[in-house]
Amino acid sequence: MTPGGVRPAEEPPEPCLVVRCGAPSVRRLTLAEARKAFPDLPERGRRAPLCREHYRAWKKSTRAARKLDRLAR
Repeated sequence: MTPGGVRPAEEPPEPCLVVRCGAPSVRRLTLAEARKAFPDLPERGRRAPLCREHYRAWKKSTRAARKLDRLAR
């Protein structure tokens, strides 16, 4: 809260970066991580906002690689 007790207005979420999606984003991944599942993402900053559907698709497609990364630590 701000000193006056008034909450700042929340900004609407960014649209999903996947081509032809435009749904509100729920997660932001690094562009390199998002490109592992979606290689055709446009170059726009360091982070890639993803909607719920595309975040779940990213999780599913990178599950094996992430598991190996965790085991290597």
